[in-house]
Amino acid sequence: MTGPEPDLDALMRASQSGDARAHRALLQHLSVRLRSYFRSRLRRCGAGPDQAEDLVQDTLLALHTRRHTYDGSAPVLAWTYGIARYKLADHLRLHARTMRNVHIDEVDDLADEDRYAAADTSRELHRALATLPQKLRLPIEYVKIEGLSIAEAAARMGMSDAAVKIGIHRGMKKLAAVLSEARP
Repeated sequence: MTGPEPDLDALMRASQSGDARAHRALLQHLSVRLRSYFRSRLRRCGAGPDQAEDLVQDTLLALHTRRHTYDGSAPVLAWTYGIARYKLADHLRLHARTMRNVHIDEVDDLADEDRYAAADTSRELHRALATLPQKLRLPIEYVKIEGLSIAEAAARMGMSDAAVKIGIHRGMKKLAAVLSEARP
C-alpha cells in the first residue's frame, strides 16, 4: 500500500526556495510517474525500457535545470508532462530518422552503436562549448541546450534579443569550426 499523494505544487515551491529535501522528494515522485508514462508510450512503438529510462533521466535533468521557470500557473504534473511530451517527440523523431531503411536484424547492433556515439558526441560538444567565450557560449547553452526562448535568454543575460541571436549565430559558426578541427 502506498502513502498519500504528496502535494507536488508545495514541493516545487519549496524546491524553488532552495529546500534540497523537497527537491529530491519532488524528483523522486516525478520519476515514478515519468517512468510509467514513457514505458507505456514506448512499448507501443516497440522500444525497450532502456530508452524509457534515458527519457526519464533527460526529463528529470530538464526539470532540475528549468525549475526556476515554473511559475505556478499550471499544476506541476501538467508542467512536467509538457516537458516529457517534448522529450518523447524529440526522441521519436531522432530514432525515426536513424531507423529508416535498417534491416530488422541490424537494429540491436545499431542501437548499441548509437548509444556510444551519442555519449562521445555529447562529451565532444561540451568540450568544444567550453572553448567559446562566454558571450558566445551562454546564448547557445540557454537557447539551444536548455530550451529557453530568445527573450528569456536575453533577460537572463541582460542583453537585447538581437544580441542573443547574433551570439548564437557567431557561436554556432565558431563551434562548427572547433568541432571540424577536432575530427580527424
